Amino acid sequence: MTGSATMSLGSAVCQRCGEGFGLDEQIVNSNGQMWHTYCFVCAQCFQPFPEGRFFEFEGRKYCEHDFCVLFAPSCAKCGEFISGRVIKAMNASWHPECFRCFSCSKILADEGFIKNQGRALCKDCNAMEKAKGLGKYFCFKCHSIIDGGHLKWKGEPYHPYHFNCHSCGCELKEDAREKDGNLYCLRCHDKMGIPICGACRRPIEERVVHALGKTWHVEHFVCAKCEKPFLGTRHYEKKGLAYCEIHYHQLFGNICFVCNNIINGDVFSAFNKAWCVHHFACSICDKKMSQKTKFFEFDQKPVCKGCYDKFPGELKKRLKKAYDEAIKSGK
Repeated sequence: MTGSATMSLGSAVCQRCGEGFGLDEQIVNSNGQMWHTYCFVCAQCFQPFPEGRFFEFEGRKYCEHDFCVLFAPSCAKCGEFISGRVIKAMNASWHPECFRCFSCSKILADEGFIKNQGRALCKDCNAMEKAKGLGKYFCFKCHSIIDGGHLKWKGEPYHPYHFNCHSCGCELKEDAREKDGNLYCLRCHDKMGIPICGACRRPIEERVVHALGKTWHVEHFVCAKCEKPFLGTRHYEKKGLAYCEIHYHQLFGNICFVCNNIINGDVFSAFNKAWCVHHFACSICDKKMSQKTKFFEFDQKPVCKGCYDKFPGELKKRLKKAYDEAIKSGK
């Protein structure tokens, strides 16, 4: 509490020293009690009160600094003393403006809060956390969990029934579409002739890719194997799916066993492998071979006749035996 006043009084005694007052002496009167001006001081530091402002506790008066040091709690947020209203929460003390929602920073002093994993959250943020824990969306309008399908509007999830079709006025469902900042039911939207992406089922309002008998967002038309967007590059179709050149040939075409590049020209095939013209060579001496060159198999790789002739006789016999057995078994 604060307060001070001066008056002239001929009779009475000082509350601090018990002495009387001079007839024309200036005195301090606070709540009916009187002091000499030099006796009206802080009970701790014995200094006059700055601007007459003091705090009273258990009948003793203190300057603001000493009152805070002796009795005022410290704010858990800013660390400063709290001399006015104190918020007691989360086993700590806070200035009202410092006690805020951990998630959205809303002031909680007059809003109430919910303790969630050691954090103070406002009701909305707590509901949002609960929705995330359940793997569900949190409606941005009514602030409750969305148990069924949701509708995305300006990047936020909503219950679809909060909106009506801009054209026919019917209550919207989760399959509603957006056009020029307005929401439409699926029937009204289809009447506009706007293409729908074959991947995300959302309307395509910019560049359109036509492929596989469907329309696509540019970024959603991707290779069925690596899922990288084609972005205008060539694609290959197979059984209703699109593939980039590399994965199409890896799955359905020929890739050189040595350089791992697509073989566009002549293919040398042997041992369930393929080679391009420049890389079909002896695996021992690296001598280039052609389709007319006689070669032998060793460790599932081609070996020219010159290198094969240098093999030990015992090794040749084992290779010959393995070859004959493979022929008999039809491999």
